Amino acid sequence: MNRTQNKVQQIPESDDIQKMDTQTEAFRHNRELRKLALNDDYLELIADLIAKTGEARTVDIACRLGVAQPTVTKVIARLKREGMVISEPYRAIYLTDAGRLIAEKAKHRHQIIVSFLMAMGVDPAIAEHDAEGIEHHVSTETLQAFMAFLDRI
Repeated sequence: MNRTQNKVQQIPESDDIQKMDTQTEAFRHNRELRKLALNDDYLELIADLIAKTGEARTVDIACRLGVAQPTVTKVIARLKREGMVISEPYRAIYLTDAGRLIAEKAKHRHQIIVSFLMAMGVDPAIAEHDAEGIEHHVSTETLQAFMAFLDRI
């Protein structure tokens, strides 16, 4: 037998196909969650910049997030297509009503998590840092439990 004949293609079994479908769906779901987390971060930052300076500029967003301006431009273009922001080339970026609502919800989740972590004795700077990761993955049920705990103390 030569090398080509030795490499017999394995046909996946039914269970293997189902596992691949489940894994594929899990990866797809994770990618969507990362995209939503990125959207939340951008929208929350745009809202913060508008509140502080009256506008959000690509250069300011890039500086705050530690990314290149072309990266910001690409994300802003996507947010614009999704109806979350309004922008014109070389002009400030503003939130639509839908973008503003998402930014407010993200900020609220962040504040709940920071308050909870600090109530548990976590240093405020660490609580702020940790909340950045947690806020995108916490369920509504967990947030409600955090709020109930905070209301009791």
